[in-house]
Amino acid sequence: MTSPSSANIKRIHPNVWVLSLASFLTDVSSEMIANLLPLFLFNILGVRTTFIGLIEGVAETTASLVKIFSGSLSDRMKKRKMLTILGYTLSTLAKPFLYLANSWTWVLGVRFTDRVGKGIRTAPRDALLAESVQSTQRGFAFGLHRAGDTAGAFTGLGIAAAIIWFNQSGSALLTRSTFQVIILASIIPAALAVLVLVLGLREISPQGKDNPENAKIQSKERKLDKRFVIFLIIIVLFTLGNSSDAFIILRSQERGLSVMEILGMLLTFNAIYSLLSGPAGSLSDRIGRRQLMVAGWLVYALVYIGFATAQNGTQIWALFAIYGIYYALTEGVAKALIADFIQKEQLGLAFGLFNGAIGLTALPASFIAGVLWQGIGNWGGFGASAPFYFGALMALLAGSLLMITNKKRASLEN
Repeated sequence: MTSPSSANIKRIHPNVWVLSLASFLTDVSSEMIANLLPLFLFNILGVRTTFIGLIEGVAETTASLVKIFSGSLSDRMKKRKMLTILGYTLSTLAKPFLYLANSWTWVLGVRFTDRVGKGIRTAPRDALLAESVQSTQRGFAFGLHRAGDTAGAFTGLGIAAAIIWFNQSGSALLTRSTFQVIILASIIPAALAVLVLVLGLREISPQGKDNPENAKIQSKERKLDKRFVIFLIIIVLFTLGNSSDAFIILRSQERGLSVMEILGMLLTFNAIYSLLSGPAGSLSDRIGRRQLMVAGWLVYALVYIGFATAQNGTQIWALFAIYGIYYALTEGVAKALIADFIQKEQLGLAFGLFNGAIGLTALPASFIAGVLWQGIGNWGGFGASAPFYFGALMALLAGSLLMITNKKRASLEN
């Protein structure tokens, strides 16, 4: 996988670097908490996987409605910076309240607020990122942003691992006091991210906004591109089987990994994800984005089958490392593909619908995974392997549909 040229890097708009740095700092903060939260719920509060899935699903689904509204609002206002900063600020203010959490409903409230903040910022931020670069740089720009995000996750996990090592090196399970220390430490990088955005982020004026003839054209072109609508439907099908990664963390513990080993597994994943995101995005600028999406979903399906059949924690660790390749091939590339489909005046709405659709599907996806694993009511479920078989099946279905639509499009062009 070739690296982007130095000339291409030099031409990148400062917004890309500012947003990448803000995402780095935010993920330093968020990943110190997010991957330990299911262990906090399961080991300390004694919450069942069904409710863990419900917490994740409700939080993401509510935030998704906000993403759609926020994206559309940023299109109408033609001001994306304010909403981006507001969203990061709200998430930062929510984190300290986890220090006092003593029930799953309390955790749900904090997760809800944090995800609303993410909902406010995500679509305007992605639209601003897309507006800041040329079409030939989109893959690289979104890949760089994902790399910064994931490098932050790697750093945050490293800090969390160090805190756990110094506070409870002899314990295999997470303790409440250690979790509270991690919460306090997470506040600093989150606050720094907001400061970076306030000082460094620039608004991008839409091209030709003062041209009345251009405004007339824009008013007639309100209908979203058909290619975007089809891609959105396929994404929803995939996401239905893509439950929260909390279930992978619980699966790794069920297969024998300790808290420190789980953090090591997550560090490995984020290192691979971060290193490959930029090159994968740049590659999509040259060879096409659909091919990388299909390849990524195939990797996902194989890895999920591996999660279902893994016999020990070492196998889960190895599979989770490969899981980082799937993320690198799809996360930034999917957003660059959407920017290819959509006019600048509709970018906020498009990214809002995209992120919203994924989040809305997260509720049934995570709930289905929890029910498949441990059942509901008097039914005990199918066991720990079931949600991963289901996820693999949905990934293969989505990949097949994307290949079919790509071939139809190619035949029409010829």
